[in-house]
Amino acid sequence: MRILLWHVHGSWTDAFVRGRHEYLLPVLPEGGPWGLGRAGRNWPDTVREVDLATLDADAVDAVVLQRPEEISEVSQVLGRTPGVDLPAVFVEHNTPKGDFPFTRHPLADQNTIPLVHVTHFNRLAWDNGSAVSTVIEHGIPDPGQLYTGELPDLGVVVNEPVRRGRVTGTDLLPAFAEVAPLQVFGMKTEGLAAAAGIGTERLTPRGDLKTQELHRELARCRVYLHPMRWTSLGLSLLEAMHLGMPVVVLAATEAPRAVPPEAGAVSADIEELLRCARKLVANPEEARRRGVAAREAALARYGLGKFQDSWDGLLADLGRRPSARRRPDGQIPVSAQERKSA
Repeated sequence: MRILLWHVHGSWTDAFVRGRHEYLLPVLPEGGPWGLGRAGRNWPDTVREVDLATLDADAVDAVVLQRPEEISEVSQVLGRTPGVDLPAVFVEHNTPKGDFPFTRHPLADQNTIPLVHVTHFNRLAWDNGSAVSTVIEHGIPDPGQLYTGELPDLGVVVNEPVRRGRVTGTDLLPAFAEVAPLQVFGMKTEGLAAAAGIGTERLTPRGDLKTQELHRELARCRVYLHPMRWTSLGLSLLEAMHLGMPVVVLAATEAPRAVPPEAGAVSADIEELLRCARKLVANPEEARRRGVAAREAALARYGLGKFQDSWDGLLADLGRRPSARRRPDGQIPVSAQERKSA
C-alpha cells in the first residue's frame, strides 16, 4: 500500500516506516510540522518525500492521520475525504489534556475513521464515544544490548523539562540527584539544573543527541530513571529497556503494564524508587541482572515485528473498506495538478 502520513512523532514514525509498504511523507522547503519529510533520517528507500500540493490523489491508498487538522488538509489538497473516499485511520499518541477523565476525543462518535491508541491507558483515558477504537502498542527497532553501566549515574531522557515541569516529573529530580549524578538527554535541557535547584556537579544536560549516539551514551549510565507523571508511554523508556538498562519508573499511566518488577522498580512511592535507585547504583551486578530482565520484557511486548504485524492487519482491513477509490458523487478523484489546471 502507498500510505500518506506526516512526520509528527519521530520515534513512532521510525518504527512505522520500517514496515512492508510505501510511505509518502509531505515535505516543505521550510520543514516544520507540516513538511518535515524524512528530516535526514536513515530510513528505507520505501520512504518517499512528496509535495502534497502536486501529489496525484489517486496515488494514495490510505492515510494515517495524527492530528485532527490533517483531515481537512487532505480533503482540501487531494480532493479525497479521509474515511469517505480515502481509507483512513487516526493514531492517538497522547494522553488527554484538560478535564480528565471527561475529555472527549476530537474524533469521538464518528464511524468512518477508526481510532488507534498507542497504549491501553490512552484508550481507557479518552472518551472515544461510539467511535471504533483499538490499541496497537509501540514497536521499537532493536538497538541491541549496548548497556555497560560503567558510570554510577542516573540517565534521564526528557524533552523540554523546564517548560513542562510537573508533567515530566522535573520537580522529582532533586531527590534523585542526591542518590547519584543525573545525565539528562533531550531537547531544551539547558538551564535545567538552575530551574530544578540542583548543583551543576549533580546534573549534566546532554542535549538532543542523534539516536545512535543517544543510545551509546545513555547505556553507559548505571540506571535509567523515568519520572514522567503524565505521558502516553515514553519511548525512551522502552528504548532503555531494549538497551538492557535497569529502570526506575514512576508508576503512572501505562508504565505499570510496560515494566515488570524484576526490571528494576515501578512504583508511585518515591521513597521506594529512591531506595531502588540507590541499591542499583551501588551494585553493578544487580543492575546488570535487572537490565537483562528489562530487555527480555521489552523484546517480548514491544518488538518491531509484533508492531508491524498488527499494523499490517489493520491496514489490510482498511483496504477492504468500500470507500476506497471513489467520492460520494461517483467521480474518480483527479490529481492536484489537474485540478489546478482545470
